[in-house]
Amino acid sequence: MGTFVPNTKGEQLEMLHAAGYESFDDMFSCIPADLQLGRELDLPSGLSELEVAAEMERMAGSNKVFSHIFRGAGSYNHYIPSIVKSVTGKEEFITAYTPYQAEISQGILQSIFEYQTAICELTGMDVANASVYDVGTAAGEAITMCRDRKHDNAYYAASVMPGVVDVMKTYCFGSNTEITEIPVADGTTDLEALKAALEADPKAAMFYVQQPNYFGLFEDIDAIAEIVHAAGAKLVVGVNPIALGIMKTPAESGADIAVGDGQPLGLPMAYGGPYVGFMACKDKLVRNLPGRIVGETEDTNGERAFVLTLQAREQHIRREKASSNICSNQALCALTVSVYLAAVGPDGLKEVATQCMSKAHYLKDKLAEAGLKPAYDKEFFHEFVTESEDAKGLLKALEAEGFLGGLALDDKHILWCATEKNTKEEMDQLAAIVGAYGKEG
Repeated sequence: MGTFVPNTKGEQLEMLHAAGYESFDDMFSCIPADLQLGRELDLPSGLSELEVAAEMERMAGSNKVFSHIFRGAGSYNHYIPSIVKSVTGKEEFITAYTPYQAEISQGILQSIFEYQTAICELTGMDVANASVYDVGTAAGEAITMCRDRKHDNAYYAASVMPGVVDVMKTYCFGSNTEITEIPVADGTTDLEALKAALEADPKAAMFYVQQPNYFGLFEDIDAIAEIVHAAGAKLVVGVNPIALGIMKTPAESGADIAVGDGQPLGLPMAYGGPYVGFMACKDKLVRNLPGRIVGETEDTNGERAFVLTLQAREQHIRREKASSNICSNQALCALTVSVYLAAVGPDGLKEVATQCMSKAHYLKDKLAEAGLKPAYDKEFFHEFVTESEDAKGLLKALEAEGFLGGLALDDKHILWCATEKNTKEEMDQLAAIVGAYGKEG
């Protein structure tokens, strides 16, 4: 950072003396001598900038970079307008943390406020927080939001992304919360099984469902909401923010809490992170929302200003009373989401969602012609599952041709994805490779 100023040697010694030490060795004298370095490290001599750059390029050459990507499963290959990086790459924005004296940093607070506003507009909810780490963290935190003294059992649909389920189970393990899976029927939540489970459990606190679900299918959220609320539980819906460009909001379908990952909104796939989990809820749950909430007000001069309206942080209360361990927020990633949404606008987001959905349906038809049978005959967004005799062998054949195919769910099922970046020509080429592999097999 160009504005970073390190301590001088004199300042460091002054701090040492103030702490009661004569030297750095004196400060570390409490460490046993046999554990101290006490010798020179056997390191190779330094390299020039040119040599380092060449070595890094050689190492990077080991990576397999695909020109054609048809895999999603939680990380999606969307187009990112150049203005997004142009804005977020400015030095004053490159931070992942909110200052402790937050009101001094009005710019950061405004960026968070704009992010919260955008998430509320997307989800239809009343309030959103200043982000969490990823969708798994958001789902785990949502369980805590729904628990009370009389209701502390959690439920989730078997159609939820496995990685999210793993994080939810970790949260439940730490809080001694019982968590139960509700099975699927033909790829979507089994409504009868859900109803039976919740009616039999007076301690049911919440149900988590993904929309669209892990298999790309649209769940009947309205019907699920009716069942969940009739049992006195709360409904948490995990959503794909791109799909919200064309589908009903979680609030319109009866959800109490909406969570998701902002990765599709301007963040590259980047080997799985960093991403940004978003959380939004109805007014009645605002006091349960973890993290921070930035609000808009006026200063003493009547000018627009921003403040930390609510901070549910464990550092501010006794540890045994804490309901969350969220300490920070993904400010830079959240800003990226805001800039992306501002760049594309409502019409642009709708266009992206429309292209994703239409191209996925085209791809499904082409793969069916090539011999891959669709696993489900239901409405889907931009992901779908096919059946084949040798899923993993087919994906290896595609890799040899420069195509990153779908994700193998098992030996016979593949989860495919199409986004606005996929062209008709490459989808036709993909189908041709699949067809040729089927004939060879």
